Amino acid sequence: MTGAKTAVDWLVSVAPDPGACRWEWERNPLGIALLPAGKAWDVLILPGELGGPTLDVLTRVLDRPGPVLVDFDGNRVGFFVPPGTAARWLGTGIRTAGAGTWIVVPYPGRESRGVRWLVPPDGSGLLTDPALLELVMHEAAAGLAGKKGR
Repeated sequence: MTGAKTAVDWLVSVAPDPGACRWEWERNPLGIALLPAGKAWDVLILPGELGGPTLDVLTRVLDRPGPVLVDFDGNRVGFFVPPGTAARWLGTGIRTAGAGTWIVVPYPGRESRGVRWLVPPDGSGLLTDPALLELVMHEAAAGLAGKKGR
């Protein structure tokens, strides 16, 4: 469980009080924490119909992308990207979480309600490159358009 502990350390490092955040998170029956975006990461939130195919393409290009969240309905998929990305992102239909926003994050390695990790953090700080993510989104969208055209 060293990897999960390292991932937790990395995630709580952005909290105003990391120790208190960890203590509450480990005892939270829902297995979730509210963490500020914009410090160690931003999150680009894609509609589920695009997010799933984007992750499929991304994992064909990279051995390991940065962390990726999904809500349990699959309606939204969140890709962790470098801080500052949200302020510069212009993609239509893509929501962003950056400085001044907070996100619901499940405890790594534990089941939670509402959100889950598709790609859990490994604690290394690995994030998805936003330029690559944009290219992959275009490829995924083109694939979806091709399927709808058939």
